[in-house]
Amino acid sequence: MSDQVRVAVVGVGYLGRFHAQKYLALPDCKLCAVVDSNPERAEEIAAELGVPGGSDLAAVLGKVDAVSIAVPTLAHHAVTMQCLQAGKHVLVEKPLAATLAEAEELVALARAKGVLMQVGFLERFNPAFQICKDRIVKPQFIETIRISSFLERGADVDVVLDLMSHDLDLVLAIAPSPVRNLHAVGKSLMTDSTDLANVRIVFEDGCVANMTVSRISHKTERKMRVFQPDSYLSIDFAKPFARIYQKIPPGRANSESMFTEETHSPDKGDSLLAEVAAFVDAIRSGGPPVVSGDDGLRAMTVADQVMRDIYQNRLP
Repeated sequence: MSDQVRVAVVGVGYLGRFHAQKYLALPDCKLCAVVDSNPERAEEIAAELGVPGGSDLAAVLGKVDAVSIAVPTLAHHAVTMQCLQAGKHVLVEKPLAATLAEAEELVALARAKGVLMQVGFLERFNPAFQICKDRIVKPQFIETIRISSFLERGADVDVVLDLMSHDLDLVLAIAPSPVRNLHAVGKSLMTDSTDLANVRIVFEDGCVANMTVSRISHKTERKMRVFQPDSYLSIDFAKPFARIYQKIPPGRANSESMFTEETHSPDKGDSLLAEVAAFVDAIRSGGPPVVSGDDGLRAMTVADQVMRDIYQNRLP
């Protein structure tokens, strides 16, 4: 590999354009091309960033080491398969694929080709989560809420894949015990698929997660609360902000309080820049990505269970 990791971005719509901008900002990376199925869009972003652009992915793959894929979810499988078959490292936006079978095929191919695959779960790089993640050691109850106003972008798939997948990844990262059972309900109001949903997941170690998502709201909210035997953590991903309550050991507590309180208001930072930088670092070091293909597959596996349970529990 050359001194710089050579990268192309495939799909330069709303999010892919930002991917391309971040790669340009990394000194150990060279953005070699942007690719989009819409030739006019590819040319527009290419001119804006001063890099080659076009619609022929096959012509680009021979010139790069890695690819960021930000195409619509329904196209993840086909585009990622093409890149993996060419032996390229891949950062694919969440969810990993549109179906569990497709996700399984992608993970198997990446493993067979010996290439790195990272899944774009951006909240893993959120500054508030970064502060709290090492303090979460034995979660007993987790509550998440993720709501937003309706956008056509992302509405081509179920809200479980569009929004809940973020929180499924986070919950599975901090509660690694296998899932014992789950119960999910959901409603379709704006699209033909589920637009709001709630799921209660029980893990083998007794931890319980209650998760709510909606893409039909007048406000945006992205929060998580984690309860442990000795502490309680509250994370606001949007601000970002974190509050940590730590139980005072017996004998040291007083009548005024049984907890110490910490508040953290980190700089908002640039989670997407951190994500693509981690991808490039993993390629250069040969180490594992922060969010691996296996992580993406675990989130897809539970998402598939959630969607099937919602379908089974639908009212006539």
